[in-house]
Amino acid sequence: MAVTVETLEKLERKITLSLPLAAIQSEVENRLKKVARTVKMDGFRPGKVPMSVVAQRFGYSVQYEVMNDKVTEAFAQAVQEAGLRVAGQPRISEKEGAAEGFADFDAVFEVFPEVKIGDLSTAEVEKLSADVDEAAIDKTLDILRKQRRTFTQRAAADAAVDGDRVTVDFEGKIDGEPFAGGKADDFQFLVGEGQMLKEFEDAVRGMKVGESKTFPLAFPEDYHGKDVAGKTADFLVTVKKIEAAHLPEVDETFVKSLGIADGTVDALRADIRKNLEREVKFRLQARNKQAVMDALVSVAELDLPQAVVQAEVQRLLESARADLKQRGIPDADKADIPQDIFLPQAERRVRLGLVVAELVKANNLEATPEQLKAHVDELAASYEKPEEVVRWYFGNRQRLADVEAVVVENNVTEFVLNKAKVNEKQVSFEELMGQA
Repeated sequence: MAVTVETLEKLERKITLSLPLAAIQSEVENRLKKVARTVKMDGFRPGKVPMSVVAQRFGYSVQYEVMNDKVTEAFAQAVQEAGLRVAGQPRISEKEGAAEGFADFDAVFEVFPEVKIGDLSTAEVEKLSADVDEAAIDKTLDILRKQRRTFTQRAAADAAVDGDRVTVDFEGKIDGEPFAGGKADDFQFLVGEGQMLKEFEDAVRGMKVGESKTFPLAFPEDYHGKDVAGKTADFLVTVKKIEAAHLPEVDETFVKSLGIADGTVDALRADIRKNLEREVKFRLQARNKQAVMDALVSVAELDLPQAVVQAEVQRLLESARADLKQRGIPDADKADIPQDIFLPQAERRVRLGLVVAELVKANNLEATPEQLKAHVDELAASYEKPEEVVRWYFGNRQRLADVEAVVVENNVTEFVLNKAKVNEKQVSFEELMGQA
């Protein structure tokens, strides 16, 4: 049958569906007969319930079910014949003035847009690069030593200095009143490592065992404890123990404790370099991929299907509620979160998804089996038993699909970098690690 598609606005379309009532009635009768063969009703033996009784009891629901199925089937056939890619669910309403023996329905829906990608050679992309230097290895080695440090109690006359572990009792009050979380006994922390607010560390630094001190502490406006955020408390702190930290020597015993079989420092530094280079590679890929995606969106023209945008808004909303629930927020699934705050992010995700899909299709940038295997091997390389991690990825379709998405994005990134105006920029290891 000929399908007439009416354009309403941008991506919105309308199709009128005309269904013969005779075919609908015939299907209703067939389904009621099936119901009659199995339905159980008081006063009747199974399979012996009169059709008139079955029709009276189930007629309306079966009629609705058949009509819904027929409309869905007619819509699917119509959009297929019209060659349309439907975005989201159609809004279907019955239409008045149908010809005798027919029921007409209007189906209003959105289609996916035509994506026009402009000249990629006009796009500018800043591409970062970074190297792992000896200072980065030294810093990592220091972190490994700190993770394995031991502590010994200082003499009574010694004052607390940075790096010491102190045990304290403290109590804070705001306007003379205690507050939740403001009091603790035998509380331990490391001085100078940012575990406590600066005013607290500054107060304890230089104190000796047995000393007490009262000091003001201003909680930041963005402090996680909302009851005290932006307020100033008076704290009384008493030092009960001070322990000096001792870092292990970088010797054969230390190296072997980190899983380096031959126990040499050179082998340990080589292992640290390999792991840092892997981390640098992934961070550079992520950052440069973001720059490429920004450039790609800037040269693309398309209208956004609002049905898809709203679906993405809902997905982001549910993700936010799940995050709140994981943090222990009561009734997180009912949290009143304004949907508008997710709209810019949802629009960007939908836009980027459509543009990337078009580029992939037009330039055969799909992930190959070899690329998937290589990426999984690289992900698994940092684990103690890489072969088990590889099996874990390949043993689950969804996990492998996530890897495939990353590989496709990497292919898109390389494709765009080969076309665009690339501005190379070398950054330090520390700068790269500090970037969000």
